[in-house]
Amino acid sequence: MSQAAQLVDLLKRRLRDRGMTYAVLALRLGLSESSVKRLFSRRRLSLERLEQVCRELGMDIADLLEDARDAQPRIAELTEAQERQLVADQRLLLTGLLALSHWSAEEMVANYRIEEPEVVRLLARLDRMGIIDLMPGNRIKLRLASNFAWRKGGPLERFFEARVQAEFFQSSFHGRGESRFVVHAGLSERSNALLRRRMARLAEEFAALAEEDSRLDHRMLAGTTLVLAMRPWEMGIFRHLRRGNGSV
Repeated sequence: MSQAAQLVDLLKRRLRDRGMTYAVLALRLGLSESSVKRLFSRRRLSLERLEQVCRELGMDIADLLEDARDAQPRIAELTEAQERQLVADQRLLLTGLLALSHWSAEEMVANYRIEEPEVVRLLARLDRMGIIDLMPGNRIKLRLASNFAWRKGGPLERFFEARVQAEFFQSSFHGRGESRFVVHAGLSERSNALLRRRMARLAEEFAALAEEDSRLDHRMLAGTTLVLAMRPWEMGIFRHLRRGNGSV
């Protein structure tokens, strides 16, 4: 379906949402009802006519385009090529992570040694990759789904394992806003699966709270990383003491 046809279909939905019939719209446009029906059935509206219909709906074309972007499916996972692009360019990766954390372009410039023209260029690259929509005034709209995750074994995950994971755990986790829980027990397959589902829900709650907090003054926020991990595992220092293949 062409983009023009998608916009016409979106207009039809907006008419239904407002309870405006073709007959009422035709009267306001000075056309016959049959002419309006024909315009929408053929999905062919001139730019001038599109603007007229939007005006009758109390919106403008920019609002319609933004609605069209919102209606597009969101990305749950990047491609291998997209992840490779991010890890290959440190500044692009930083800009992407900041955008994911709901930073504005102005906040990026104010807090990092990246000048505005470069920030805009990097954001434009993220836009072309389909990760964000770069809006007028350099506003950023994420194209990522709430359940977005890195590719299993992909470039970003490998980058995290090689460059970030060890650094992250170099902490006592006794500071303000820090927590670490290490527990060990024998679990059935059912209990293991149940805990993993609850961990997934906690990750979703983290994303929802981050979205809610994005409306606050940026100075009230602290960059926060949550790592949830669980697997059947035994410390390597004990493995030489194992007798057979039983669990400890």
